[in-house]
Amino acid sequence: MSARVADNQISPFFTSMELNDFPRPANGASPSLGQLLKHVGDVRKDVTGDGGETPAHHALDISDASLEPRSLPFVLSFNNLTYSSPGGTKSLVEFNRTWLNKKHSNPNDASYRGASDARHVVPLREAISASISRGKLVSGATNNNPSPNSMVPTFANPIWVEMAVLANRSMKNARRLPELFGIRLGAVMVTGFILATMFWNLDNTPKGVQERLGFIAFAMSTTFYTCADALPVFLQERYIFMRETAYNAYRRSSYVLSHSLVALPSLVILSAAFSTTTFWAVGLDGGLSGFLFYFLIIFASFWAGSSFVTFLSGVVPHVMLGYTIVVAILAYFLLFSGFFITRDRIPAYWIWFHYLSLVKYPYEGVLQNEFQDPTKCFVRGVQIFDNTPLGTVPGAMKLKLLESMSKTLGVRITTSTCLTTGADILEQQGVTDLSKWNCLWITVAWGFLFRILFYFALLLGSKNKRR
Repeated sequence: MSARVADNQISPFFTSMELNDFPRPANGASPSLGQLLKHVGDVRKDVTGDGGETPAHHALDISDASLEPRSLPFVLSFNNLTYSSPGGTKSLVEFNRTWLNKKHSNPNDASYRGASDARHVVPLREAISASISRGKLVSGATNNNPSPNSMVPTFANPIWVEMAVLANRSMKNARRLPELFGIRLGAVMVTGFILATMFWNLDNTPKGVQERLGFIAFAMSTTFYTCADALPVFLQERYIFMRETAYNAYRRSSYVLSHSLVALPSLVILSAAFSTTTFWAVGLDGGLSGFLFYFLIIFASFWAGSSFVTFLSGVVPHVMLGYTIVVAILAYFLLFSGFFITRDRIPAYWIWFHYLSLVKYPYEGVLQNEFQDPTKCFVRGVQIFDNTPLGTVPGAMKLKLLESMSKTLGVRITTSTCLTTGADILEQQGVTDLSKWNCLWITVAWGFLFRILFYFALLLGSKNKRR
């Protein structure tokens, strides 16, 4: 026979027992483990009269009331005893009730009155929940308040303490695996380098406009695709989260808030890396103010994409299924963003998906940031024939065609005449319904919305309270 003492592990089979009538040694020393086990067996035989074996595989919370106000709660975990109770927890509970009734059968006894005044037994369910959430065993010694709810609060710590502990744990896990963030940062840097060298220093021509549109669409969609690495984070922690919240170790809101705050620093670094790699190399317009907005919209895109993937991780049960859903939905977002087909050309029965597309808002925001200057011209004179069947004709023929058009229209058109400005390009792309700052705020709002949905997914998807 062996017994193990555990001070921070609670068996699912739990009952509370006071051994106040245990005969104390003359020298006042605490009884040994063998004496306690023998006493439990003797009481069991005296109460039941059947000489049955002591219940096994249970944990007993034994407090010595004679040492008030300093109580000594501890747990005896009988894991390897050679006998067991066929009735399970029920027999142990019935035995405890019978033992308590026998012990306190004389209300006139002074020891009974003193024990009942000094102690209030915590109910089983509350003791288990409070023990797990506080990380220690809750003894029967309490204050004089008879309300169990006031003795054992639902949560042991306030929300900000829970957030601090959870955030500290997440940061420790991140520091233990720095290669995860390093690989993600490297992927963003490599993508930015490829885009920068592919679209190097774009000019203000019709071809340059088309290349700008392609770069912006691909860059914005890339920020969302690189957020897919957040999918397995919660899926790996799901069972830990369910076990800890089952005993009210912390609030679900604390987990969501701490998870969001911990993710922000890495998103800032990724946004800064991608922005500095691409903005100046591609030759985007706007100067320093344009770069700051470009950085903010990239950061908002990372925030919205990370929140979206985090929400999906709280809904889907498997990593591969989650990756399939993420890739498919992000492809739909890009399709309906307005790059492949403009807003005014999207069928009416699909226009609702256009406004649900996460890529739409950062894409349109960067477009407006790039083409907002009314003095900047992108098509001059004979450039009007570019990207048309007449683009391959000799230059002299283009000049004659330009003169013919001038006579027909009654407007003098030269090789330096501006024919298309940034506002014209925005109108051609159907980017006229929202300002660039509205696009930024809407993208940020999408991130908060998906975090809220993630909270409700945890609230509804983890109803695993221990009974």
